[in-house]
Amino acid sequence: AASNPNQPVWPNSQSGGNDGGVYDRMLIVINGTIESNANIFTVDLCKGQDIALHFSPRFAEKQMVVTNSCIGGKWGQEERELQRFPFVRGQAFKLEILCTSSEYKVTVNGSHLLSYKHRITDLRSITSLGIYKDVKLTSVETK
Repeated sequence: AASNPNQPVWPNSQSGGNDGGVYDRMLIVINGTIESNANIFTVDLCKGQDIALHFSPRFAEKQMVVTNSCIGGKWGQEERELQRFPFVRGQAFKLEILCTSSEYKVTVNGSHLLSYKHRITDLRSITSLGIYKDVKLTSVETK
């Protein structure tokens, strides 16, 4: 079920929430197309107001993927993936986020991009997914 990319989204839910939360071996699959004039897009996995995983490809200047967490209104140490940037303006992509007991493993178009260690470890409390900015969604599903 595709959705307005500027609204919180979670499969089978009108509220953008997933009451069961995230769990070990949960796979989130996001299919979409990067807008042709894209500067940034963001995927946020949230626990209430806290952001457990902030995944943000940036297209301007130096292309990079930024990951971080925001807990209690404070951003943590930013992690940057500079070696590989698999997103192309105007092109479709398949983004897969595999949650394990210790980290998120992110794959784009079938190739591993990065791993991000959990900073919020109570996975079941992570109940909302937001996808924002310069992206058109085709589908969002969990497996």
